[in-house]
Amino acid sequence: MNTDGAIVRAALTPSQRMLETLFGWTERGWLRRLDSALASFLMEIDAQATPALLFSVAVLARVEGQGHTCLPLRRLVLSPNEVLGWPVQAHEALEAAWRDLPQQVNDWVAALLASPAVQQIPSGYAAISQSGAPLVLAGTTADPVLYLRRYWDYEYRVALDVLRRTAGEAGGEIVDAALAREKLDLLFAGPARLPDDRSRMDWQKFACALALRARMTVITGGPGTGKTYTAARLLALLFAMQPDPERFKIALAAPTGKAAARLRLSIDQSLETLNAGLGHSLDLGRLTKRIGAARTLHSLLGASSDTRRFRFNAAHPLDIDVLIVDEASMVNLEMMSALLQALPPEAKLVLLGDKDQLDSVEAGAVLGDLCRDAVGGHYNPQTVAYAAEVAGQVIPAQFCSSQSVSSCLAQQTVMLRESKRFGAAIGELAGAVNAGDALQARQVLTGDTTGAVFAFTHSTPETVFEVAVNGRPGAAACYADYLSHVHHRSAQPFADEAAHTEWVKRVLVAFDRFRILCAVNEGDWGTQAVNRSVQAALIQRGLLAGRGEWFAGRPVMVTRNDPDLGVFNGDVGVVLPSHLNRTALRAYFQDGERQRSVSVSRLAHVETAFAMTVHKSQGSEFEHVALVLPSGRNEHLSRELVYTGITRARTSFTLIEGQEDILAQAITRRSARASGLGRYFEFFS
Repeated sequence: MNTDGAIVRAALTPSQRMLETLFGWTERGWLRRLDSALASFLMEIDAQATPALLFSVAVLARVEGQGHTCLPLRRLVLSPNEVLGWPVQAHEALEAAWRDLPQQVNDWVAALLASPAVQQIPSGYAAISQSGAPLVLAGTTADPVLYLRRYWDYEYRVALDVLRRTAGEAGGEIVDAALAREKLDLLFAGPARLPDDRSRMDWQKFACALALRARMTVITGGPGTGKTYTAARLLALLFAMQPDPERFKIALAAPTGKAAARLRLSIDQSLETLNAGLGHSLDLGRLTKRIGAARTLHSLLGASSDTRRFRFNAAHPLDIDVLIVDEASMVNLEMMSALLQALPPEAKLVLLGDKDQLDSVEAGAVLGDLCRDAVGGHYNPQTVAYAAEVAGQVIPAQFCSSQSVSSCLAQQTVMLRESKRFGAAIGELAGAVNAGDALQARQVLTGDTTGAVFAFTHSTPETVFEVAVNGRPGAAACYADYLSHVHHRSAQPFADEAAHTEWVKRVLVAFDRFRILCAVNEGDWGTQAVNRSVQAALIQRGLLAGRGEWFAGRPVMVTRNDPDLGVFNGDVGVVLPSHLNRTALRAYFQDGERQRSVSVSRLAHVETAFAMTVHKSQGSEFEHVALVLPSGRNEHLSRELVYTGITRARTSFTLIEGQEDILAQAITRRSARASGLGRYFEFFS
């Protein structure tokens, strides 16, 4: 800095210097423009804003963009470098700025509360913030946390609705135990079990029994543990116990169109199999007709393209008796708040999801917060007695609590513990990663002789292209599969529309056999570069004739909800010639048995989808998955990301590493999000 600049800076107040520092950090890429702009806005509405307030709000905006709902101030004061996650070259600049900031948590809190822009909410305070202050200081004296007001309101609303729906006093229902036991024994008929056989707890049967007695139930478990199998039997149970089943209204939903279609298909298949086994005991054909079309949450709530508001809300609730939501780990805090507000008080909500997967792309870790007691169970004596009477199940002692008063949420949460989806190698690899055992994960990758799992270490991006074009030994599925279908029929006329529809379905099914999953969007190992390079490699091999933006065979992912077109964020399809005009291109999407298409001229918000991020792959599964982990340290890599990527694969998994130790780095790093939602369940237990 020159002498004149130094003089000008010295004349600034500490708050003005802090604001200038924040803008400087934005220019260096350490903060987003939104982050420093929010600090500037605080300075406009409060000219006396302290440096601590300006710094805090900029960091709060940054961590909210990373998925956190609040900023833990004690952690910020004690470990600022850890909270910010900045590169080493930023640490000196941070230390210099810290001289204008409080050194103790209590002093930091006092500096924030000096501003009218901050409202303090005492611990356990039971009211929505109405002060108009843009910031809320909550938590406890020992562990204060700072919120943007709307996120504090979302958390409080979600917590209150969950507690109302799971508490026996407010949301409980009288269960005909004898009738429930009769129907459950029918739906879960199997080998006879001895009364003292504690080693064979039927968690699926227990979950169905729990769902009868309250208006919210959470069912978590890894892939293949039978979440939708359980949901199908729960629907059959509820239907069988309805006094007027013809008026029973059921809805199925998921965060993405692909996940919603898979949910409906799984439910239908389970009910069909169950109906065949039951004979005339229950008419499940009538039940299937009562189930509405599986929809995305945005579609269910009535999203509009020109507003964040939904058509259905507390004043205009959904007309349903039971709602099953799959892939609940993908549901962010704002969406969960909107969903709970739109549900009628008497309706049942069943959330299905894997608590160990990545959290939602947007802020919140709702399923993780709801499932905080799932592993240990913590079932109180009342729930233990209920399980025995209604489900005929003896809960193992390690999952029981001696306390009569325990979290009402824990009493309505069930973890399914046995997976039947994977082959041994993929299941072992997922288990090792989930347990944080990097050594065991590497041993599985190097020791598998079946070809189900394989790792390319010290790879280059060219390895990705080779696997995409040709697959690998033991895992043949690749993009050549769907392109062979594209070329086979693109040059031939179609006899009729039905033949075209069947061809499109074959293309889409073949495309979904294989997928490249990336940890990041940018850089040599990110989705943008990989998509460009895979497309170029396919063109070079003569498998793709891609010219311009739109061409036959281009896979696309929708990046913004467009209810008018019937497409939603995360939908994946393939561009193909239409039946009526072979020179006209349309993007085709397959949702179960339903096929949709949109003219490419109307699709303004899509991106090429040879590769997608692991986050966006949630709710999908593929025969063969290639997970790409970049070289170097990256804040996006985590145990949850690797686990989610592995569990997208049905039969084959390929790991492509930029360097050999990157897998261990990822496994040892947890992606825990700052959230205050769990505190409510502690406070009201």
